[in-house]
Parts: sequence; C-alpha cells; structure tokens
Amino acid sequence: MEAKYSVLMSVYYKESPHFLKESIESMVRQTLKPDEIVIVKDGELNKELNIVIENFSSNHPGLFNIVELDNNLGLGKALDIGLENCKNELIARMDSDDISLHDRCKEQVKVFQNDPELCIIGTNIDEFYDEPTNVVSSRIVPTKHKDIKRFIKRRSPFNHPTVMFKKSKVLQSGGYGFLRRKQDLDLFSRMLNSGCKASNINKSLLLFRSNENSFKRRKSWDNCKSYIKVIYTIWKRGHCSTLDLIIVTIGQIVMFLAPMKLLKWISNSFLRERLN
Repeated sequence: MEAKYSVLMSVYYKESPHFLKESIESMVRQTLKPDEIVIVKDGELNKELNIVIENFSSNHPGLFNIVELDNNLGLGKALDIGLENCKNELIARMDSDDISLHDRCKEQVKVFQNDPELCIIGTNIDEFYDEPTNVVSSRIVPTKHKDIKRFIKRRSPFNHPTVMFKKSKVLQSGGYGFLRRKQDLDLFSRMLNSGCKASNINKSLLLFRSNENSFKRRKSWDNCKSYIKVIYTIWKRGHCSTLDLIIVTIGQIVMFLAPMKLLKWISNSFLRERLN
C-alpha cells in the first residue's frame, strides 16, 4: 500500500483559533507528511478561524483542500462531504482542538502496509488539561480485532480523532450517516459487522484536550440520550444483544442522575487510566 494519505478535519464557528492552529500544525509536522489536508468549513466561520486556515493554505501551497459549506450541517454530514473530497484511499481523522504526536501517521501507515486486510486503525490517547504537558489520564482501547468487536457492543473501541481508515470501506459502509451525535460509533459498528478488519496501536499517539467541562458534557441528557439511541440502532441491526442495550441504557441514566463527584470517580476508576 502506498504511503500517501489524506487528513480529514471539520471546523465550525465555535472553535478556538489557537486550538485549531495547534491541531493543524501537528498534522503538517508529521514525520510522514500528508499528501493533502481536507478541511471542511461547516458553515460560515469567524474572521480569526478563517485567518488561521488561510495562513496555512498560503504557507503550504497545494497541500490544503478547503471545502466550504453554506450552512452548519453537523459533524457527521460535514465529514461525509469531506470524505468525498479526499483523493487518497487512506484517510487520517483529526479534530480541530487535539494534537497528534509527530509519528502518529507514520506508525499507522506502517501497520496498514504490514497487513493490507486492515480497514481501520486507531490508537490510545493521553488526555490533558490546559497545556499539553499537563497529561492527567489515558484512554486505553483494545488492540486485537476480536476484542474490538466485543467491546463495541457497549462502548466505542476507538478514539475517534486517532483513526486512520480506508475511504472505500467507509463509503461502502454508508459513511457517517444521519445521526446527529455519536456518528462515529454507529459507523464503526457498521464497518466491523460488514467484515472490516480493525486494530488499535497500543500507544498514545494523540493528545486529547479535556477539562472539567468535559464531565458536564458527558453528564448532559443530550449526550446520554444520544448514546442510548446509537446503541439502540446497533441493537436493531442485530449487532448487540438485548442485555448489552439494557446495560448501556442503565449506565447512561445513572451517569445522568449521579452527582458529579460520583461520575468523576467512575470515570477515573473504570473508564480511564489516571497518570497522577
């Protein structure tokens, strides 16, 4: 398999220009350089965000493909449009506020080259507060295909901003689809259950920006309801059991109702690996 790959990002008006700059910079500086970086402007952006994108485009002629949408369509639809505009088979996802380590894409491409049957590869992440040096926890995901298939029945087995996948396989599986939230989990389930082989590199190759507000977002009813909805959608397709659906539903309701201190304890004790 060729070493060429595209980077796929989506940006909307609420993003931080400083975070966006750090995110794009981390992809431009990959040890294995991307062949193109596709940035979808999901609706009209403010002046500061546009300046960041324009500066990178002018400083790296021919590298950036900017796709502009008239209206904000949401992450899933924006990524599907971006997918169609990527010219390479291998596509590295990247969020507009995270930071990829310099060897991330080199290591992922190498794994694809060693096993051409693979369709999607992710990595672990280190979560940080405020500054990239302040890493507080890691999210460790299963590495082997059989463990990933079992894990996805209740939780996402991938850290979405870290994944690199084959464009053709994503499109064959229907892309990100129409769910407003948790589209990545739905897509990964469809890919795995259509026969796509998956793996995760057992290294943290991305710094994930987090803060105290992250717990509030996870605890919100919109987030909990969306998680239940996507697992229900997966259950209807026969890709998880009724017991899996019940456990996820109860877990999300408990998360919504639990005091913040209890939520943090559950997350830090069972869902993350604390580093300090």
